[in-house]
Amino acid sequence: MLDEREKTHGAYATTARISQNLKDVLRSGPNWTTLRDTQAESLEMIMSKVARILSGDASFADHWDDIIGYAQLARLEDTSDAIHAMDLIKAINS
Repeated sequence: MLDEREKTHGAYATTARISQNLKDVLRSGPNWTTLRDTQAESLEMIMSKVARILSGDASFADHWDDIIGYAQLARLEDTSDAIHAMDLIKAINS
């Protein structure tokens, strides 16, 4: 399984380094501390997906679909909408 994931997600150490660097940039932004938890988490997850694109298979559709899903989650204010969006993410990831 790990060998298959490396083809689409890139080498774990490389992807982790890229992801952490991208997240450091996010946290340095002047508005970082004003974000809702859902916004901050979505941005961090998007950076993880971007790191996979940069390290692994940039054409792997799941990376792009996940970015869309996390961006949609960040937009939601209502908790019930967030639950429905989480179902969307699960569906995308399955």
